[in-house]
Amino acid sequence: MRNFDLSPLYRSTVGFDRLFSLLDQYASVDSAPSYPPYNIERTGENAYRITIAVAGFSEDELSVETRENTLTVRGSKEPAAKAESERREVLYQGIAARAFERRFQLADHVQVTGASVVNGLLHVDLVREVPEAQKPRTIQIKKDAAAKTIEGTKQAA
Repeated sequence: MRNFDLSPLYRSTVGFDRLFSLLDQYASVDSAPSYPPYNIERTGENAYRITIAVAGFSEDELSVETRENTLTVRGSKEPAAKAESERREVLYQGIAARAFERRFQLADHVQVTGASVVNGLLHVDLVREVPEAQKPRTIQIKKDAAAKTIEGTKQAA
């Protein structure tokens, strides 16, 4: 049985904390689906890319959908044309052509900015856009106001 330590990923990524927690919970080899394989990359301070191996699938056979902080990638092979399949006889089929559905739990404020298929890899680009109201602010500390208050209380006494 394999155990993966995902703790280094917690320190170096922003926006996928919940995703890594879910991966950590379901990291057993028996229950985790392994098809299709994928990578999660950090491409910038607030930018990420999910790359999924989708060899043999065309753009028309793939769908990418987001709903309520969940990214769903589906692939379904269309049956080959009957005329073509009647002429061919497959002696050995080692290339997987099965349908798949892969779900990713996205962190708050993570949006999908685009998707593309290049050389059999589906790239889904994500960006984390925190609203201005939720960004940290620096509050200036005024030294004069505290000093005037202390001096005013001394003079009144």
